[in-house]
Amino acid sequence: PHWGRFGAAGLLLRAPRSDGSPAVLLQHRAPWSHQGGTWGLPGGARDSHETPEQAALREAEEEAGLAGRLVSVRATVITAVASGTEWTYTTVVADAREQLRTVANFESAEMRWVGEAEVDELPLHPGFAASWQRLRTALDMLPWSYDDGPRSEPEREVEIGDSGLVLRDRKSTRLNSSHI
Repeated sequence: PHWGRFGAAGLLLRAPRSDGSPAVLLQHRAPWSHQGGTWGLPGGARDSHETPEQAALREAEEEAGLAGRLVSVRATVITAVASGTEWTYTTVVADAREQLRTVANFESAEMRWVGEAEVDELPLHPGFAASWQRLRTALDMLPWSYDDGPRSEPEREVEIGDSGLVLRDRKSTRLNSSHI
């Protein structure tokens, strides 16, 4: 079973720590929720009319009080596919100039900025845990950047497959692929 008739999306938001190293925003799921007590990304079901980016930004605003205008979407990564269906979970990678203030809603016990190297130390949501190491590889391919300001559409797509990672640049009229 999977959540959301039209798929689901989550926001992997990065911002610099005081020492310049990257931190990611994680959600400590409310105890009453599915997989409660675990850590993952703010996110949820896509509506029929939404892109993964729109859904991830909407869910992050609902669950963490984040304003989409303060983040720069960098890439999308399909991190889960339900076999025999068109359902996918898309992780939307975005950057912020600084660690933004959050306001957790009823679905969250807590929101926390966590250093990338410390994420594995937390009890992770199984879906997030299954994709975290591959997402870290994708993050290494997308050095932190907010230089060009907020952006709601990604400049790249990252495909995670058995043969490795494929980075597709959306800036050109044709997608340029390179296996990483």
